[in-house]
Amino acid sequence: MTDLTNLKKPAEDVASAQQPSQAVLIGQRLKVLRKERGLTIARLAAEAGMSAGLVSQIERGTANPSINTLEKLREVLGANIWEFREVPKEPSEASFVRRAPNRPKVVVGANGFSKELLSPQNNESMRFMILTIPSGAQNNETLTGPGDKGGYVLEGEVLLSVGSETAVLSPGDSFQFSSTETHRVENHSGETARVLWIISILDAHF
Repeated sequence: MTDLTNLKKPAEDVASAQQPSQAVLIGQRLKVLRKERGLTIARLAAEAGMSAGLVSQIERGTANPSINTLEKLREVLGANIWEFREVPKEPSEASFVRRAPNRPKVVVGANGFSKELLSPQNNESMRFMILTIPSGAQNNETLTGPGDKGGYVLEGEVLLSVGSETAVLSPGDSFQFSSTETHRVENHSGETARVLWIISILDAHF
């Protein structure tokens, strides 16, 4: 889970040409969630502690918000952070299934660190996802909160720091820790790493 005490500067939220579809999807979902709750752009911005101009840019798909910015918005909206990327499920689809093409994806920062949600839409007590960590990348926006985290290294090598302890993990290695602990995942190897990441959450907003 992510330490969300500081907002990034608006300049960091400007969408790049590399991720237009993500910015547009987030904007569309934000607009729907805001209107469902009867909020104006100005009121949402004020309660989230950011400018109305930034919220408007996000809704138009011209700004790609950071995880910190989305966290501030979701807190006001009472939503979980994945709702900004969710694709509506087909009416005929089983509620316990998520198809591979429908995985919401979060790209964290400019280093290509990404998260793909594997959990079905209806699961509010546990989330599991695949982290893709390019060479030299690390997760700088780590959520902490009540619950547990665990995982399994699928490919590559990662450095996992939990509290004052650090371990180098290779394919086949697994881990578990309290998500109240500060933690960081890094890839110091020359190859992309992929990790199955599991969160048992007591706060359903994450």
